[in-house]
Amino acid sequence: MVIFADAEQEKRLDFLRKREEEELAQVLSQKYGVEYVDLSLVAVNTEALKLIPEAEARAAEAAAFGRVGKRVSLAARAPENPKVKGLVQKLTDMGYEVTLFMTSQESLKRAYQRYADLSFATETKAGVFELSNQELEELLTKVKGLKDIGALINEAIELKRAYRITRILEVILAGGLSTSASDIHFEPGEKDVRLRYRLDGVLIDVLTFDHETYKLTLSRLKLLSGLKLNVEGEAQDGRFSIKIKGAEIELRTSILPGNYAETLVLRILNPESIGVPLEKLGFEEKLRLRIEKEIVKPNGMVLTTGPTGSGKTTTLYAFLRKVNSPGSKIITIEDPIEYHLQGIVQTQIDKKSYTFASGLRSALRQDPDIIMVGEIRDAEVASTAINAALTGHLVFSTLHTNDAAGSFPRLIDLGIDEKVLSSSVNAVLAQRLVRTLCRACKKERMATAQELAIIDRALKGITDRALVPEKQNMVYDAAEGGCPECHGRGYKGRIGIFEAIFMDQKIEEILRTKPSEREIAAAAKMQGIPTMQEDGVLKVLRGITSLEELGRVVDLDIAN
Repeated sequence: MVIFADAEQEKRLDFLRKREEEELAQVLSQKYGVEYVDLSLVAVNTEALKLIPEAEARAAEAAAFGRVGKRVSLAARAPENPKVKGLVQKLTDMGYEVTLFMTSQESLKRAYQRYADLSFATETKAGVFELSNQELEELLTKVKGLKDIGALINEAIELKRAYRITRILEVILAGGLSTSASDIHFEPGEKDVRLRYRLDGVLIDVLTFDHETYKLTLSRLKLLSGLKLNVEGEAQDGRFSIKIKGAEIELRTSILPGNYAETLVLRILNPESIGVPLEKLGFEEKLRLRIEKEIVKPNGMVLTTGPTGSGKTTTLYAFLRKVNSPGSKIITIEDPIEYHLQGIVQTQIDKKSYTFASGLRSALRQDPDIIMVGEIRDAEVASTAINAALTGHLVFSTLHTNDAAGSFPRLIDLGIDEKVLSSSVNAVLAQRLVRTLCRACKKERMATAQELAIIDRALKGITDRALVPEKQNMVYDAAEGGCPECHGRGYKGRIGIFEAIFMDQKIEEILRTKPSEREIAAAAKMQGIPTMQEDGVLKVLRGITSLEELGRVVDLDIAN
């Protein structure tokens, strides 16, 4: 008995016809010299779609699918069609810069289906993703923790309309804002894609979802960020903003080619997170008062050191806000400008034409009182910055060293004369960020014998005994499972732990001998400023952070 599976055969033929059509579109795109796009793999931007009425789009067999600012992406079945050329001219007359793509008839059908969804979509224009106040407030009331974010994303994935990608992005971005995430990570694996938030410096899993949803989400974010849709084998960086209640929060998009798909990281640059005053950064009061004296001097250099993500930029911006006044001119050279400060001239380097070195030389010709150099990376920048500090300018900058004492050998390695260092450097800070315990749910307990040994070692090194609290045997832990206040993490927010070395006669004398880090640290001990480990232990005893968290950030094996 022979059974003809007509339905299966028809389905197979349909698949082959569609694939053949896509392959033909790809071949023709090369003939016409335009890029090919498969609109089934791209999230169609509704603001772009609105630019052309549906009837005109269907008549020309074309559709606008991407819009960032005044750049519009237009997909057409036949780019040479006079009606398509008419659409291009119409968009050009409206002030848009049009990029033409070749696509298939099947792809266009998918785009035309989006016209039915226009009323559902959230507005996106000029690289700005607008979350309505009502929508955001509704989402924020639903988000009590990371599990809620995962549940809401899964709900959006189940939606059948193309609008689901907009909804997924709304939930992901609103979730990042509600939990105060600094980064959102999309990490494709073999079978699925992992979504993680960086919360207070630590990556936390939110959920995993399918590759198809990720492709559409990635395409949408590429369009928003002004990145190339058809490039997958190279790194790309872009940016866009999300608008909430009239305020814009900038997001940096970083895409890298991965093993299974491109990996994506969104960095959230929330102005509120950088606007921390000097008094709230975590300095001991005596150290803060000493630093405040150094940053108002008419010349010299103040350096902050530490690895990426240790809060150096926040500290430098706090310095700039403290010294900013109508009577002074401040110029910054940054890579990139992360946050905008009122009353300060901020410039961004371009690796080809405007480097830290050339930017610093140009800035000096502008007669500034204070200069902030984002980072001293090489001998040329180091030499120019030191000379600026010697010639009547106050210079703020950063170095990548492990501690404050390591800054001096590093500058000597970069070719700076030891005698010049003592005349130009006012102070060097080193810092790390530790998570602060949630005040609502932290738990106090007696320290173990091992913990007491760590505490005792640290306290022995503190020369200023006024800093040492009376209770030295009690510590605090994060509550398991946390509470609603901290979104179940046990920690909420971060604070700096610091150490500093100020230029004095002892440091000047030892610098002439090309000393090691250990020798400089020993000479600085007389200044009475706790090391980062000691500062951290003091914060542990005050219940600000836990010993476990401190050990994650610094080496607690502090044999003096």
